[in-house]
Amino acid sequence: MEIDFSGRVAIVTGAGRGIGREIARRWAAAGAKVVCAARSVDQLEQVVGEIEAAGGVACAVPCDVRVETEMRTLVDRATGAFGRIDLLANNAGAGGAHSTLHSSDEEILDVFRINAIGPLHLSRFAIPHMQAVGGGAIVNISSGMAILADYGGVAYGAAKAALEQITNMLAFEFAPTIRVNTIRSGSIRTSMLEDGLFRHRPEMEAEILRWTPGGRLGTPGDIAAAATFLCSPHAAYITGAILDVDAGLNRPKSPLALSAMAAAGR
Repeated sequence: MEIDFSGRVAIVTGAGRGIGREIARRWAAAGAKVVCAARSVDQLEQVVGEIEAAGGVACAVPCDVRVETEMRTLVDRATGAFGRIDLLANNAGAGGAHSTLHSSDEEILDVFRINAIGPLHLSRFAIPHMQAVGGGAIVNISSGMAILADYGGVAYGAAKAALEQITNMLAFEFAPTIRVNTIRSGSIRTSMLEDGLFRHRPEMEAEILRWTPGGRLGTPGDIAAAATFLCSPHAAYITGAILDVDAGLNRPKSPLALSAMAAAGR
């Protein structure tokens, strides 16, 4: 399935590494001019260099999705550089474990700013520019933690759940010209997982694999492929969707199923 983004302008947040980097590279390879946004200047410049070396067009805009004025500036920089906005990937995210009983208001709000409020601001600033060119597509990157219960992840899980409802609201309000969808990811090999969880709890990799019917962890490419499809004309009849890209990890499982998986050596 060939996807052509020629003539399109895209913004990708969290583009300096992992999933965002892969989305930016794929969209540029498909012909889009890509505005790469993240906090790390060095990482952004490396990604832009990779895109340009492959014959693509990109620019770097260092910014923090938690800051509303920086989201306005990001949109202004994108339109100033390339004249329009067609595609947006709200990928930047962070959270980690915060004490349910002892987190401060600021810690909790910070998680919401990164994972829900920032994407909302950026979407609402970008949408008028999409409307001006006749339409556009937004993809948000959520997590299984939006629907799964866990320890110490109440702020992150609630923020991702909010992002999914933001998707529903925007998809309804701005249809049919603007399509808004979300990818609910499973366990993806990114620095958040490798450095955040597996470094401190190496036994968790085998445990996550045991719970994953697909039998492997995901890659940034798995998410980027889904994001590319959802923002392409091939997905023209899809809006307001929450697409699980998780090898089955996020699906409810009975104790019998888990016993059978364990007996099979998974």
